[in-house]
Order: sequence, then C-alpha cells, then structure tokens
Amino acid sequence: QVQLVESGGGLVQPGGSLRLSCAASGSIFTINAMGWYRQAPGKQRELVASVTVGSRTNYADFVKGRFTISRDNAKNTVYLQMNSLKPEDTAVYYCNVRGTTPALEYESWGQGTQVTVSS
Repeated sequence: QVQLVESGGGLVQPGGSLRLSCAASGSIFTINAMGWYRQAPGKQRELVASVTVGSRTNYADFVKGRFTISRDNAKNTVYLQMNSLKPEDTAVYYCNVRGTTPALEYESWGQGTQVTVSS
C-alpha cells in the first residue's frame, strides 16, 4: 500500500498564496505521475495539475499562470504552489499518485486538505 500525507492548506485572503505538499511512502516501487485534484461543495472532483516522472506537467485552464506543480523524485513528494488565489479556488485539495509495482498498477489518494480563500 501507498500512503500519502498532505499538508499546507488553510485560510488565505484573495490574491494570497499557499503551498501544498504531499509525501508518498510505503510500497511505492515506481511512481509514474503525481497530481492534485480539488472538490468544492456540490461539485465533482476535478484535476488541478499533474506531473509525470519525466517532469511533464499538465494544468487545468482555470489555474494556468497562477499555480505551479513540481515534484522531488528523491523524496517522493509533490508540491503545488498556488498564487493569486481567488474565492473560487476554495475546495478540498487531494493528492493523487499513480504508479506500478512488479505485480500491478495502483492509484492512491490523500485524505484531502482544505483551502479556503476569503476576506
């Protein structure tokens, strides 16, 4: 099993910044991609950003130019730097990891961290 521990959420004013972190541990073997999703009340979970082992990144249109995803392969950690935050960014943010073991492919989710953007 792969465990994910997220940190960095909180309350911030519009225009402010937050940095989320997610560290993976356990039976990791090979991580192929790490990413962040979010889910606001009454809405479906949606992709925010992802990064592959080769550092290819993918961003949702609504965060392009404001958020930056990065990963530290040595630490099995993914980060999400969020700048110019807007009230509509308020959501629970979930870390996601996809990888492979000698026997199977896996996908793991973090427990979620609340981000609230409000004055």
